[in-house]
Amino acid sequence: MVSSKPSKQRSEIRNAPLHRRKNMLVAPVTDEIKSQQGITRISIRKGDTVKVTRGQHVGTEGKVAVIDTRTGRIGIEGLSRKKVDGTPVYVMIHSSKVMITKLDMGDNRRRESIERKASERKKTLERKQNTSTS
Repeated sequence: MVSSKPSKQRSEIRNAPLHRRKNMLVAPVTDEIKSQQGITRISIRKGDTVKVTRGQHVGTEGKVAVIDTRTGRIGIEGLSRKKVDGTPVYVMIHSSKVMITKLDMGDNRRRESIERKASERKKTLERKQNTSTS
C-alpha cells in the first residue's frame, strides 16, 4: 500500500484478494511465546488458543473454531450467542483484538515458518546492534 490516505487504505483492504487478506489475519503472541519462539506476531490458524484483549468480551480465552478471511474475523469456542430460533452462532471477533496464548504446532510448514521468522528477527536485531555500536 503506497497511499497515505485513510480512504484508499480501507479500499485496498476491502478489495484485496483472499490470499492477501489471509496474510492480514495476524495477532500478537504472549511474552512467553515471544521468548520461546522468537516471534512477535503470527497468522492465526484454526486450533490456536487466543485471548480477547479488547471489547465487550475482554478476557475470554478459547480455541479458534472458525476463520472468516473475507471479514478478517474469527470465531472462538466458548464465545457464542443464540439466534432468535435458538441455534448457537459464534461471536466473530476481529483478529487485531486478540492475542495468541498457545500455538497449534501440528503442521510442519508452520513450524518451519516460525523457525524462519525467528532466525530473520535474530539477524535484524544483531544488525541493529552492530550499527548502533559503530
